[in-house]
Amino acid sequence: MKINTWFGTLETDIVGEILESRLLSKDIRKLALHSLSLRESRLNLPPEGFDLKAAAIKAGFAESPAEYYFLLHEVTLEAAKLQVSSAITPDQRIIQAVEALDDINETTNALSERLSEWYGGYFPESGLGGEDLALFIVKYGSRENISSEDPLYLKARSSMGAKLEPADEALLKGFAESVLSLYERRRQIEAYIENSMEQVAPNLKHIAGPMLGARLISLAGSLEKLAEFPSSTIQVIGASKALFKHLRARAPSPKHGIIYSHPLVNTAPWWLRGKVARAVASKLSLAARIDFYSGEKDPSLMEKLEAKVLQIRTLNPRPPQKKQESGAKLKKRRRK
Repeated sequence: MKINTWFGTLETDIVGEILESRLLSKDIRKLALHSLSLRESRLNLPPEGFDLKAAAIKAGFAESPAEYYFLLHEVTLEAAKLQVSSAITPDQRIIQAVEALDDINETTNALSERLSEWYGGYFPESGLGGEDLALFIVKYGSRENISSEDPLYLKARSSMGAKLEPADEALLKGFAESVLSLYERRRQIEAYIENSMEQVAPNLKHIAGPMLGARLISLAGSLEKLAEFPSSTIQVIGASKALFKHLRARAPSPKHGIIYSHPLVNTAPWWLRGKVARAVASKLSLAARIDFYSGEKDPSLMEKLEAKVLQIRTLNPRPPQKKQESGAKLKKRRRK
């Protein structure tokens, strides 16, 4: 009888005596991988009551019970580590990248504002901000260093700003370099998200774009959960505050959540945004399911969505007119 164990394969007779053994090396990682594969396949596992410790010693895998239990302990730990590492799926890496991008954006915006306010005391007429200002400071530092070919040369010569001392200039340049590194890191993360979305969710990327698709996955918790969401949930995902206000205070129900950033939704006339958002959410839901269950890219999804939105626009070219109140209602309102 063939028995697969975590340390190798045994051939035994009817009473359990070992006839032949094919033992694995004592490489902890290989043993852990083999143990995990056995757990998944469950082929020829030891029968109930089979003494693995005695079999390992008799076959020559371990010289003593102490060595057997030591190896078993190490293999179990390594298997647990492998399971934890394998739990970080590609869509989870996208979620981590989206959250890191949000942190970088928050930090970059705060530091850029601080840099603009700081340097504004020395050259308030520059009109620069964000990455452009950081590049300018790294290149020139003090406004007195601006070359005559630069468009800001005349403004720098007639600036009402204070004089920038050498110590302050060095500090500002270092600060600006740090801000520039954050902008560069943001571009790297955005490129990573775009490439990852093409591999993990190509249809979702095609319909929503890489950043909106990644944020939908992040808000859902995983691509699997997003695929399980109905289109009505995807339509309002990210609008939790408005949804709770609708449920608790009878406020108008939200027509869209973060999918408002989709160009088909935010460019639609106000009276069509709900209908367009519903159509976009429907295709996003379908794209997520195709990505999760098959992974095959379907270019026709975007074509069908654009045709649907065109149909909505054609059938509703003008905003709906308000219903006029009947004479009875008007009389009643006047009496009040």
